[in-house]
Amino acid sequence: MGGDSMTRTAPHGDGTGIARSGHGRLGQRLSGAAVALGLVLFLGGFAWAALVYRPYTVPTGSMTPTIDAGDRVLAQRVDGDEVRRGDVVVFQDKTWVGNAKVVKRVVAVGGDTVSCCADGKLTVNGKRIDEPYLPEGSLAEFGNFPQVTVPAGRLFLLGDERLGSLDSTAHLTDAARGTVSRHAVSGRVDAVVWPWKGMLERPTGFAPLGALSRPGPLRTIELMIVAGAALVLGGGAYGPVAARLSRSRARTSRPEAAGAR
Repeated sequence: MGGDSMTRTAPHGDGTGIARSGHGRLGQRLSGAAVALGLVLFLGGFAWAALVYRPYTVPTGSMTPTIDAGDRVLAQRVDGDEVRRGDVVVFQDKTWVGNAKVVKRVVAVGGDTVSCCADGKLTVNGKRIDEPYLPEGSLAEFGNFPQVTVPAGRLFLLGDERLGSLDSTAHLTDAARGTVSRHAVSGRVDAVVWPWKGMLERPTGFAPLGALSRPGPLRTIELMIVAGAALVLGGGAYGPVAARLSRSRARTSRPEAAGAR
């Protein structure tokens, strides 16, 4: 007796895998939106950084250990009037080193009196300043200097490596008594980026004398760039992952042959 051969097949739909239910199209839209948003954040972060920051390479070790010779720093573009005590700034003064850019720390501003040393510490407006950024065990200065009254609109600056820094103390006999105009400042160092040392801390030793400056937007910019890269990579990975899942589901739903009966 001849038997009829029957074949059981999986039910057919309009598509396979994710696309069958429409989830694939939704996923593609979401992944496209993630990539677009990621590109905006990623490129916007770099554009913002280019507008706000300027990179510098520090050629000497006068700011060791905060900044070593050859370190690459990011300096926020600021007006000289925004500079506060404790800031590390980039400035240019032809009476110091020709036309070269110089990086030093502001220890006194217009109207302050500054001198050294009292028990090995710098004194500003009669207050002894704790300076944890100095090399461990070092004094605020290796030689005393008399009290200087900083004229209005000017700054008194020192290097963190006091022994070898050609700073305001090396220009005390100048007409400006070692001070530099606020207008000579072109940037405030926010971070050491190569080799990576991170954001510079605001020295709290100056806090009793007045408000310290706030860090720039570098952390926000970093977050934008990292989040943007993650969205671009995640959104871009959706297509290949979805395709692989679709192929896997298609293999499991192939027609099954039933025996003759």
